[in-house]
Amino acid sequence: MTDRKLPFAGIRVCDFSWFAASPVATKLLADHGAEVIKMESSSHPDGIRLSNPKTPGLEDVSFNASGWFNNMNTSKLCMGLNLANPRAREVYDRLIMVSDIVIENFSPRVKDRMGLNYEDYAKIKPDLIWIDQPMQGLKGPHRNRAGFGAVITPLGGLSHLSGYPHRHPIGTGTNYTDYVINPGHLAIAIIGALRRRRKTGKGQHIVMAQVASAAAILETAVLDYTVNDRIQERTGNRTSDAAPHGCYPCKGEDRECTVMTSLGPAASKKNNRWCVIAVTTDEQWNSFCHVLGNPPWTKEDKFSTLLARKQNEDELDAMVGDWTKSRTPEDIMMTLQHAGVPAGVVQDAEDILVHDPQLRSRGYYVYLDHCETGNSAYDGFAFKLSETPGVLSRPAPRIGEHTEHVCKNILGMTEDEIDMLVVEEVLEIG
Repeated sequence: MTDRKLPFAGIRVCDFSWFAASPVATKLLADHGAEVIKMESSSHPDGIRLSNPKTPGLEDVSFNASGWFNNMNTSKLCMGLNLANPRAREVYDRLIMVSDIVIENFSPRVKDRMGLNYEDYAKIKPDLIWIDQPMQGLKGPHRNRAGFGAVITPLGGLSHLSGYPHRHPIGTGTNYTDYVINPGHLAIAIIGALRRRRKTGKGQHIVMAQVASAAAILETAVLDYTVNDRIQERTGNRTSDAAPHGCYPCKGEDRECTVMTSLGPAASKKNNRWCVIAVTTDEQWNSFCHVLGNPPWTKEDKFSTLLARKQNEDELDAMVGDWTKSRTPEDIMMTLQHAGVPAGVVQDAEDILVHDPQLRSRGYYVYLDHCETGNSAYDGFAFKLSETPGVLSRPAPRIGEHTEHVCKNILGMTEDEIDMLVVEEVLEIG
Protein backbone atom coordinates (compact mmCIF):
# COMPACT_ATOMS: atom_id res chain seq x y z
CA MET A 1 0.00 0.00 0.00
CA THR A 2 1.19 3.54 -0.74
CA ASP A 3 2.08 5.54 2.33
CA ARG A 4 0.15 8.82 2.00
CA LYS A 5 2.83 10.61 4.03
CA LEU A 6 5.42 10.18 1.30
CA PRO A 7 6.03 13.14 -1.04
CA PHE A 8 4.98 11.38 -4.26
CA ALA A 9 2.06 9.44 -2.80
CA GLY A 10 -0.87 9.37 -5.20
CA ILE A 11 1.33 9.80 -8.30
CA ARG A 12 1.17 6.97 -10.83
CA VAL A 13 4.03 6.43 -13.28
CA CYS A 14 3.68 4.43 -16.50
CA ASP A 15 7.31 3.33 -16.84
CA PHE A 16 8.58 2.11 -20.23
CA SER A 17 12.21 2.78 -19.30
CA TRP A 18 14.99 0.22 -19.09
CA PHE A 19 18.65 -0.20 -18.17
CA ALA A 20 19.72 2.65 -15.86
CA ALA A 21 19.37 6.35 -16.67
CA SER A 22 15.58 6.53 -16.32
CA PRO A 23 15.04 3.60 -13.91
CA VAL A 24 17.28 5.25 -11.30
CA ALA A 25 15.07 8.35 -11.50
CA THR A 26 11.85 6.32 -11.26
CA LYS A 27 13.34 4.45 -8.30
CA LEU A 28 13.61 7.79 -6.48
CA LEU A 29 9.93 8.37 -7.20
CA ALA A 30 8.92 4.86 -6.14
CA ASP A 31 10.95 4.90 -2.93
CA HIS A 32 9.20 8.17 -2.04
CA GLY A 33 5.67 6.96 -2.56
CA ALA A 34 4.89 6.99 -6.29
CA GLU A 35 3.17 3.98 -7.84
CA VAL A 36 5.68 3.10 -10.55
CA ILE A 37 4.48 0.42 -12.99
CA LYS A 38 7.27 -1.07 -15.03
CA MET A 39 6.44 -2.93 -18.25
CA GLU A 40 8.51 -5.80 -19.62
CA SER A 41 8.24 -9.52 -20.42
CA SER A 42 10.40 -12.64 -20.48
CA SER A 43 10.62 -12.36 -24.27
CA HIS A 44 11.72 -8.71 -24.04
CA PRO A 45 13.11 -8.12 -20.52
CA ASP A 46 14.89 -5.04 -19.28
CA GLY A 47 18.41 -5.77 -20.54
CA ILE A 48 20.00 -5.08 -17.19
CA ARG A 49 18.24 -8.17 -15.80
CA LEU A 50 20.84 -10.12 -17.78
CA SER A 51 23.78 -8.38 -16.11
CA ASN A 52 26.05 -9.61 -13.34
CA PRO A 53 26.36 -10.02 -10.47
CA LYS A 54 23.69 -12.71 -10.14
CA THR A 55 22.69 -14.93 -7.25
CA PRO A 56 24.80 -18.13 -7.41
CA GLY A 57 22.82 -21.02 -8.84
CA LEU A 58 20.33 -18.76 -10.61
CA GLU A 59 22.61 -17.33 -13.29
CA ASP A 60 21.00 -19.13 -16.22
CA VAL A 61 17.56 -19.99 -14.87
CA SER A 62 16.00 -16.69 -13.76
CA PHE A 63 15.45 -13.15 -15.00
CA ASN A 64 15.01 -12.05 -11.38
CA ALA A 65 18.47 -12.81 -10.00
CA SER A 66 20.50 -9.78 -11.13
CA GLY A 67 21.70 -7.76 -8.17
CA TRP A 68 22.28 -4.86 -10.52
CA PHE A 69 18.67 -4.80 -11.70
CA ASN A 70 17.23 -5.46 -8.26
CA ASN A 71 19.17 -2.64 -6.64
CA MET A 72 17.81 -0.07 -9.11
CA ASN A 73 14.18 -1.13 -9.12
CA THR A 74 13.03 -1.29 -5.51
CA SER A 75 9.48 -0.29 -4.58
CA LYS A 76 8.22 -0.72 -8.17
CA LEU A 77 5.46 -2.86 -9.67
CA CYS A 78 5.97 -4.94 -12.81
CA MET A 79 3.28 -5.69 -15.34
CA GLY A 80 4.29 -8.49 -17.69
CA LEU A 81 3.55 -6.88 -21.05
CA ASN A 82 5.18 -8.00 -24.28
CA LEU A 83 5.77 -4.64 -25.93
CA ALA A 84 6.70 -6.36 -29.19
CA ASN A 85 3.18 -7.78 -29.53
CA PRO A 86 0.93 -5.49 -31.63
CA ARG A 87 -1.90 -5.86 -29.10
CA ALA A 88 0.28 -4.50 -26.29
CA ARG A 89 -0.72 -1.00 -27.31
CA GLU A 90 -4.32 -1.70 -26.29
CA VAL A 91 -3.01 -2.26 -22.77
CA TYR A 92 -0.48 0.52 -22.42
CA ASP A 93 -2.87 3.04 -23.96
CA ARG A 94 -5.24 2.33 -21.10
CA LEU A 95 -2.46 2.56 -18.54
CA ILE A 96 -1.25 5.89 -19.94
CA MET A 97 -4.75 7.33 -19.60
CA VAL A 98 -4.86 6.56 -15.87
CA SER A 99 -1.28 7.69 -15.14
CA ASP A 100 0.17 11.02 -14.07
CA ILE A 101 3.61 10.51 -15.61
CA VAL A 102 4.82 8.54 -18.63
CA ILE A 103 8.54 7.93 -19.06
CA GLU A 104 10.52 6.23 -21.80
CA ASN A 105 14.18 6.15 -22.84
CA PHE A 106 14.00 4.23 -26.12
CA SER A 107 15.67 5.49 -29.26
CA PRO A 108 13.35 7.81 -31.21
CA ARG A 109 12.87 5.16 -33.90
CA VAL A 110 11.52 2.67 -31.36
CA LYS A 111 9.40 5.34 -29.69
CA ASP A 112 7.88 6.33 -33.02
CA ARG A 113 7.21 2.72 -33.99
CA MET A 114 5.32 2.18 -30.73
CA GLY A 115 3.30 5.35 -31.19
CA LEU A 116 4.61 6.89 -27.98
CA ASN A 117 4.09 10.54 -28.96
CA TYR A 118 3.21 13.07 -26.28
CA GLU A 119 1.09 15.22 -28.59
CA ASP A 120 -1.33 12.39 -29.34
CA TYR A 121 -2.01 11.54 -25.70
CA ALA A 122 -1.99 15.13 -24.43
CA LYS A 123 -4.98 15.93 -26.67
CA ILE A 124 -6.99 13.46 -24.60
CA LYS A 125 -5.24 13.94 -21.24
CA PRO A 126 -3.87 17.50 -21.00
CA ASP A 127 -2.59 17.07 -17.42
CA LEU A 128 -0.19 14.30 -18.46
CA ILE A 129 3.52 14.74 -17.75
CA TRP A 130 5.50 12.97 -20.45
CA ILE A 131 9.24 12.29 -20.42
CA ASP A 132 11.34 11.27 -23.42
CA GLN A 133 14.95 10.55 -22.49
CA PRO A 134 16.72 9.36 -25.65
CA MET A 135 20.47 9.56 -25.95
CA GLN A 136 20.58 12.63 -28.21
CA GLY A 137 17.11 14.14 -27.94
CA LEU A 138 14.29 14.29 -30.47
CA LYS A 139 15.80 16.88 -32.83
CA GLY A 140 19.09 17.34 -34.63
CA PRO A 141 21.23 15.39 -37.11
CA HIS A 142 22.04 12.65 -34.57
CA ARG A 143 18.44 12.20 -33.37
CA ASN A 144 18.21 8.51 -34.24
CA ARG A 145 21.59 7.40 -32.94
CA ALA A 146 21.17 4.97 -30.06
CA GLY A 147 23.62 4.31 -27.26
CA PHE A 148 24.30 3.75 -23.59
CA GLY A 149 26.34 5.47 -20.90
CA ALA A 150 29.56 4.06 -22.32
CA VAL A 151 28.82 6.05 -25.51
CA ILE A 152 27.40 9.14 -23.81
CA THR A 153 30.43 9.60 -21.52
CA PRO A 154 32.88 10.19 -24.41
CA LEU A 155 30.33 12.11 -26.52
CA GLY A 156 29.67 14.45 -23.61
CA GLY A 157 33.39 15.24 -23.23
CA LEU A 158 33.98 13.51 -19.89
CA SER A 159 36.20 10.71 -21.20
CA HIS A 160 38.62 13.16 -22.78
CA LEU A 161 39.39 14.52 -19.31
CA SER A 162 39.61 11.12 -17.58
CA GLY A 163 42.96 9.39 -17.30
CA TYR A 164 46.64 10.24 -17.33
CA PRO A 165 48.57 12.60 -19.61
CA HIS A 166 50.06 11.04 -22.75
CA ARG A 167 47.83 7.97 -22.37
CA HIS A 168 44.49 7.14 -23.95
CA PRO A 169 41.29 8.31 -22.22
CA ILE A 170 39.92 5.78 -19.73
CA GLY A 171 36.48 7.22 -19.04
CA THR A 172 34.99 6.79 -15.59
CA GLY A 173 35.17 3.01 -15.25
CA THR A 174 31.39 2.77 -15.12
CA ASN A 175 28.63 4.63 -16.89
CA TYR A 176 28.72 7.58 -14.50
CA THR A 177 26.15 9.47 -16.55
CA ASP A 178 23.58 6.68 -16.12
CA TYR A 179 23.67 6.64 -12.33
CA VAL A 180 24.31 10.24 -11.31
CA ILE A 181 23.89 13.00 -13.88
CA ASN A 182 21.02 11.76 -16.06
CA PRO A 183 18.71 10.56 -13.26
CA GLY A 184 19.57 13.55 -11.09
CA HIS A 185 18.69 16.08 -13.78
CA LEU A 186 15.58 14.08 -14.70
CA ALA A 187 14.30 13.91 -11.12
CA ILE A 188 14.62 17.70 -10.82
CA ALA A 189 12.74 18.19 -14.10
CA ILE A 190 9.94 15.87 -12.95
CA ILE A 191 9.56 17.70 -9.64
CA GLY A 192 9.36 21.00 -11.51
CA ALA A 193 6.69 19.66 -13.86
CA LEU A 194 4.66 18.25 -10.95
CA ARG A 195 4.81 21.59 -9.16
CA ARG A 196 3.59 23.45 -12.25
CA ARG A 197 0.78 20.94 -12.74
CA ARG A 198 -0.28 21.39 -9.14
CA LYS A 199 -0.57 25.15 -9.74
CA THR A 200 -2.10 25.11 -13.24
CA GLY A 201 -3.62 21.67 -13.72
CA LYS A 202 -1.61 21.28 -16.92
CA GLY A 203 1.00 18.70 -17.80
CA GLN A 204 3.96 19.19 -20.10
CA HIS A 205 6.50 17.44 -22.27
CA ILE A 206 10.01 16.91 -20.88
CA VAL A 207 12.62 16.02 -23.49
CA MET A 208 15.94 15.21 -21.89
CA ALA A 209 18.88 14.43 -24.16
CA GLN A 210 21.25 12.30 -22.13
CA VAL A 211 24.28 13.62 -24.01
CA ALA A 212 23.33 17.21 -23.11
CA SER A 213 23.06 16.22 -19.47
CA ALA A 214 26.58 14.77 -19.68
CA ALA A 215 28.00 17.89 -21.32
CA ALA A 216 26.64 20.00 -18.45
CA ILE A 217 29.31 18.76 -16.02
CA LEU A 218 32.39 19.87 -17.94
CA GLU A 219 32.64 22.99 -15.78
CA THR A 220 35.80 24.99 -16.53
CA ALA A 221 36.79 22.94 -19.58
CA VAL A 222 34.32 24.82 -21.78
CA LEU A 223 35.14 28.18 -20.16
CA ASP A 224 38.85 27.54 -20.63
CA TYR A 225 38.26 26.99 -24.34
CA THR A 226 35.94 29.96 -24.88
CA VAL A 227 38.08 32.42 -22.89
CA ASN A 228 41.62 31.12 -23.40
CA ASP A 229 41.27 29.06 -26.60
CA ARG A 230 42.82 26.23 -24.59
CA ILE A 231 41.69 22.60 -24.56
CA GLN A 232 42.13 21.01 -21.17
CA GLU A 233 43.90 17.66 -21.10
CA ARG A 234 43.96 14.68 -18.77
CA THR A 235 45.77 15.27 -15.48
CA GLY A 236 45.38 11.90 -13.75
CA ASN A 237 44.95 12.44 -10.02
CA ARG A 238 46.54 15.88 -10.07
CA THR A 239 45.02 19.34 -9.99
CA SER A 240 46.53 22.77 -10.57
CA ASP A 241 45.84 24.17 -7.09
CA ALA A 242 47.06 21.40 -4.78
CA ALA A 243 50.19 19.36 -4.05
CA PRO A 244 50.50 16.71 -2.88
CA HIS A 245 47.23 15.65 -4.50
CA GLY A 246 46.96 12.02 -5.41
CA CYS A 247 46.29 8.40 -4.61
CA TYR A 248 49.10 6.79 -2.65
CA PRO A 249 49.99 3.13 -1.94
CA CYS A 250 49.40 1.87 1.58
CA LYS A 251 50.01 -1.21 3.67
CA GLY A 252 47.94 -4.12 2.42
CA GLU A 253 46.14 -6.92 4.21
CA ASP A 254 45.90 -10.68 4.09
CA ARG A 255 42.12 -10.47 3.79
CA GLU A 256 40.81 -12.99 1.26
CA CYS A 257 38.50 -11.63 -1.41
CA THR A 258 37.07 -12.43 -4.81
CA VAL A 259 37.90 -10.17 -7.74
CA MET A 260 36.29 -10.03 -11.16
CA THR A 261 38.62 -10.67 -14.10
CA SER A 262 38.00 -10.94 -17.83
CA LEU A 263 37.72 -14.69 -17.29
CA GLY A 264 35.29 -14.41 -14.38
CA PRO A 265 35.66 -14.36 -10.57
CA ALA A 266 38.99 -15.31 -9.04
CA ALA A 267 40.33 -15.61 -5.49
CA SER A 268 42.77 -12.94 -4.39
CA LYS A 269 44.34 -11.32 -1.35
CA LYS A 270 43.80 -7.69 -0.55
CA ASN A 271 47.46 -6.72 -0.74
CA ASN A 272 47.07 -3.41 -2.58
CA ARG A 273 45.39 -0.61 -0.68
CA TRP A 274 45.35 3.13 -1.26
CA CYS A 275 44.64 6.47 0.34
CA VAL A 276 43.89 9.80 -1.28
CA ILE A 277 45.59 12.93 0.10
CA ALA A 278 44.82 16.49 -0.97
CA VAL A 279 46.90 19.42 0.35
CA THR A 280 45.45 22.71 -0.88
CA THR A 281 46.78 25.40 1.50
CA ASP A 282 50.03 26.34 3.22
CA GLU A 283 48.38 25.59 6.56
CA GLN A 284 47.54 22.07 5.41
CA TRP A 285 51.07 21.60 4.08
CA ASN A 286 52.57 22.57 7.43
CA SER A 287 50.20 20.21 9.23
CA PHE A 288 51.04 17.44 6.77
CA CYS A 289 54.77 17.92 7.38
CA HIS A 290 54.16 17.87 11.15
CA VAL A 291 52.33 14.55 10.90
CA LEU A 292 55.27 13.13 8.95
CA GLY A 293 57.63 14.32 11.72
CA ASN A 294 59.08 17.17 9.63
CA PRO A 295 61.70 15.04 7.80
CA PRO A 296 64.53 17.05 6.19
CA TRP A 297 63.14 16.76 2.65
CA THR A 298 59.99 18.71 3.62
CA LYS A 299 62.17 21.74 4.40
CA GLU A 300 63.91 21.84 1.03
CA ASP A 301 63.23 24.88 -1.18
CA LYS A 302 61.80 22.74 -3.96
CA PHE A 303 58.87 21.86 -1.67
CA SER A 304 58.52 25.17 0.20
CA THR A 305 55.71 26.66 -1.91
CA LEU A 306 52.80 25.34 -3.93
CA LEU A 307 54.46 26.43 -7.18
CA ALA A 308 57.71 24.69 -6.20
CA ARG A 309 55.86 21.53 -5.22
CA LYS A 310 53.99 21.51 -8.54
CA GLN A 311 57.28 21.86 -10.42
CA ASN A 312 58.71 18.88 -8.52
CA GLU A 313 55.55 16.85 -8.19
CA ASP A 314 56.94 13.51 -9.38
CA GLU A 315 59.60 13.59 -6.68
CA LEU A 316 57.07 14.82 -4.10
CA ASP A 317 54.69 11.96 -4.87
CA ALA A 318 57.52 9.45 -4.49
CA MET A 319 58.38 10.88 -1.05
CA VAL A 320 54.77 10.79 0.08
CA GLY A 321 54.39 7.25 -1.23
CA ASP A 322 57.43 6.11 0.76
CA TRP A 323 55.67 7.36 3.91
CA THR A 324 52.24 5.93 3.15
CA LYS A 325 53.25 2.43 2.05
CA SER A 326 54.16 1.31 5.58
CA ARG A 327 50.81 2.42 7.06
CA THR A 328 47.23 1.32 6.63
CA PRO A 329 44.97 3.72 4.72
CA GLU A 330 42.63 3.97 7.72
CA ASP A 331 45.50 5.08 9.97
CA ILE A 332 46.64 7.65 7.40
CA MET A 333 43.15 9.03 6.92
CA MET A 334 42.38 9.38 10.63
CA THR A 335 45.77 10.89 11.47
CA LEU A 336 45.70 13.45 8.65
CA GLN A 337 42.05 14.33 9.12
CA HIS A 338 42.71 14.95 12.83
CA ALA A 339 45.47 17.36 11.75
CA GLY A 340 43.15 19.16 9.33
CA VAL A 341 44.49 17.61 6.14
CA PRO A 342 41.92 16.17 3.69
CA ALA A 343 42.48 12.42 3.25
CA GLY A 344 40.31 9.42 2.51
CA VAL A 345 40.60 5.67 2.19
CA VAL A 346 40.05 4.28 -1.32
CA GLN A 347 37.32 1.87 -0.27
CA ASP A 348 36.10 -1.14 -2.17
CA ALA A 349 32.65 -2.72 -1.93
CA GLU A 350 33.48 -4.75 1.18
CA ASP A 351 34.93 -1.69 2.94
CA ILE A 352 31.80 0.36 2.22
CA LEU A 353 29.27 -2.34 3.05
CA VAL A 354 30.91 -3.96 6.07
CA HIS A 355 33.62 -1.78 7.57
CA ASP A 356 32.65 1.86 7.00
CA PRO A 357 31.39 3.17 10.38
CA GLN A 358 29.93 6.37 8.91
CA LEU A 359 27.59 4.72 6.42
CA ARG A 360 26.63 2.16 9.06
CA SER A 361 25.75 4.85 11.59
CA ARG A 362 23.51 6.53 8.98
CA GLY A 363 21.81 3.24 8.21
CA TYR A 364 22.58 3.72 4.54
CA TYR A 365 22.21 0.12 3.38
CA VAL A 366 18.79 -1.50 3.61
CA TYR A 367 18.29 -5.27 3.68
CA LEU A 368 15.24 -6.68 1.89
CA ASP A 369 13.97 -10.22 1.42
CA HIS A 370 13.53 -11.16 -2.24
CA CYS A 371 11.66 -14.38 -2.95
CA GLU A 372 14.40 -15.66 -5.29
CA THR A 373 17.63 -13.96 -4.22
CA GLY A 374 17.01 -13.98 -0.47
CA ASN A 375 18.05 -11.31 2.01
CA SER A 376 20.29 -8.77 0.27
CA ALA A 377 21.71 -5.29 0.76
CA TYR A 378 20.23 -2.46 -1.28
CA ASP A 379 21.37 1.12 -1.64
CA GLY A 380 19.43 3.42 0.63
CA PHE A 381 19.16 7.20 0.42
CA ALA A 382 21.85 9.81 -0.01
CA PHE A 383 19.36 12.34 1.36
CA LYS A 384 16.82 11.96 4.16
CA LEU A 385 13.69 14.08 4.45
CA SER A 386 12.95 14.76 8.12
CA GLU A 387 9.16 14.79 7.79
CA THR A 388 8.61 12.50 4.80
CA PRO A 389 11.56 10.07 4.64
CA GLY A 390 11.64 7.61 1.78
CA VAL A 391 11.30 3.89 2.27
CA LEU A 392 12.25 0.86 0.19
CA SER A 393 8.75 -0.58 0.39
CA ARG A 394 9.46 -3.80 -1.49
CA PRO A 395 12.30 -5.55 -3.31
CA ALA A 396 12.52 -5.29 -7.07
CA PRO A 397 9.63 -7.03 -8.84
CA ARG A 398 9.76 -10.30 -10.71
CA ILE A 399 8.70 -10.12 -14.34
CA GLY A 400 4.91 -10.06 -14.37
CA GLU A 401 4.63 -10.17 -10.60
CA HIS A 402 1.90 -7.51 -10.52
CA THR A 403 0.18 -8.14 -13.86
CA GLU A 404 -3.11 -9.28 -12.35
CA HIS A 405 -3.15 -6.45 -9.81
CA VAL A 406 -2.58 -3.78 -12.46
CA CYS A 407 -5.03 -5.26 -14.95
CA LYS A 408 -7.84 -5.84 -12.45
CA ASN A 409 -7.49 -3.03 -9.94
CA ILE A 410 -6.09 -0.22 -12.10
CA LEU A 411 -7.26 -0.97 -15.65
CA GLY A 412 -10.54 -2.61 -14.65
CA MET A 413 -10.08 -5.66 -16.88
CA THR A 414 -12.23 -8.74 -16.49
CA GLU A 415 -10.86 -12.23 -15.90
CA ASP A 416 -11.81 -13.18 -19.45
CA GLU A 417 -9.93 -10.21 -20.92
CA ILE A 418 -6.82 -11.05 -18.93
CA ASP A 419 -6.98 -14.75 -19.80
CA MET A 420 -7.33 -13.99 -23.52
CA LEU A 421 -4.35 -11.64 -23.50
CA VAL A 422 -2.28 -14.23 -21.63
CA VAL A 423 -3.19 -16.88 -24.22
CA GLU A 424 -2.21 -14.50 -27.00
CA GLU A 425 1.14 -13.86 -25.23
CA VAL A 426 0.40 -10.18 -24.76
CA LEU A 427 0.34 -10.43 -20.99
CA GLU A 428 2.60 -12.49 -18.73
CA ILE A 429 1.79 -13.41 -15.16
CA GLY A 430 4.80 -14.04 -12.95
